[in-house]
Amino acid sequence: MSLRNTLFRAWFSQRMRAIDRLRRHPAEVQERMLRLRLERGRRTAFGRAFGLDRVHTPEAFAAAVPVFDYERFKPYVGRMLAGERDVAAPGRVTLYARSSGTTSDRSKYIPLTGESVWGNHTLGMRDVATLYAAAYPRSRVFEGRTLTLGGSCAREGRNLVGDLSALLLCRTGFLGGWFRAPRTATAILPDFWQKADAICRECAGQRITSFAGVPSWNLALMRRVLELTGKSNLLEVWPRLELFAHGGVEFAPYRRSFEELIPSGDMHYMNTYNASEGFFALADDPARDDMLLMLDYGTWYEFRDGERIVPLEGVECGRTYALLVTSSNGLWRYEIGDRVEFTSTDPYRIRFAGRTRQYINAFGEELIVDNADRALVEACRATGAAVSEYTVAPCYMSLSERGAHEWIVEFSREPDDRERFAEELDRALRAANSDYDAKRLTTLDRQRIVAVEPGRFLGWMRARGKNKVPRLVNDRRIADDVLAVGATTEAAN
Repeated sequence: MSLRNTLFRAWFSQRMRAIDRLRRHPAEVQERMLRLRLERGRRTAFGRAFGLDRVHTPEAFAAAVPVFDYERFKPYVGRMLAGERDVAAPGRVTLYARSSGTTSDRSKYIPLTGESVWGNHTLGMRDVATLYAAAYPRSRVFEGRTLTLGGSCAREGRNLVGDLSALLLCRTGFLGGWFRAPRTATAILPDFWQKADAICRECAGQRITSFAGVPSWNLALMRRVLELTGKSNLLEVWPRLELFAHGGVEFAPYRRSFEELIPSGDMHYMNTYNASEGFFALADDPARDDMLLMLDYGTWYEFRDGERIVPLEGVECGRTYALLVTSSNGLWRYEIGDRVEFTSTDPYRIRFAGRTRQYINAFGEELIVDNADRALVEACRATGAAVSEYTVAPCYMSLSERGAHEWIVEFSREPDDRERFAEELDRALRAANSDYDAKRLTTLDRQRIVAVEPGRFLGWMRARGKNKVPRLVNDRRIADDVLAVGATTEAAN
């Protein structure tokens, strides 16, 4: 075993003891996180406004501080962006993760403090390695480097603003250089295809044993690597490849494409939940498809079920909740816009269940992302298809036609029969959602499949400055925009 492997595993052993504690004593760990947040927040403008010096219990905290979404919290963000100190987090905040906007703003600016960089996001990335080492003790992944595909960031006055991945690379690059590739300057190049080509030149000859990031962009990168190297699969480029730590979107629709790119029974896929607002969960058991909720990353969790808001000990298995966080980013009782489903309460494990605003209910069908992702996996399995990207929109009723859902799909491998694919998709959707099934008997026709050429969604994301595709949208804005934007052909130029 190499010296690096030995050092890594010594740290992992210590960290595993802490993870075991949070599994066994979740309430105690969460109470400690709330005390920490209150101590750090009392001297801020937010803390003074809501009397945090008088708050000492979860009940008092919920009574004193209202629930915030981005629109309500935006005045505090504006003051931080302007350079004011001690607004909602101690000190001056100079890092901001920019993510998809709200109804009134093109972008949201999520503050990123030094505490959150090291005690939340970076700790989460280290725990990916910790839990992977525990699951695969004979792994040699730490003898190579992790290929990390970052976004981009830029200076806006005294602030550094951009994709979370790029901000983390900029702040931790001096440490990550020991085990990460490519160089930070390459990883954060703003033009994706220029970056892909530079990564290939820089990394094709290196010992890459893992890679990390959003599946859609990594899929595009890996295909470009094969084009430039002339290889038939990634193992011919990086024979020691064994781990993809992914997050940002549901992985199931992408799995078949990655399995074709990396034809190895020793390749492992590890799910993570690392959002702009915080690193929240990661897979701790290879035999499961859910994730362990990480309770000691400086975040106090609450969960909304309709009008009812409960702390962690109030959740129930099998129910989905909107996620609220009070975090080291300076966010307070902040609803991030994601829904999670609890699959276990001993320990607390979750599954990402989609965005709170990503659903279709144009006809009373209440279709959610989890239904769509699972149905798509079933249809692909039944017909041999592989889907790179998709989005779904309603087709509205008319005097002469019933309504329907339009699935805009980019196949990386065509189904053996498109008609059968549509039938299998419809069958799986009806099995997954009783409301959809009922509407199929009355107001909804079977979904309409619109297959688009490879690169269409990537072209849309680049043109719109997005890093993921909304899966379900309750109107036709995204669908019509995707159909109007031409596919990117730069990769072939």
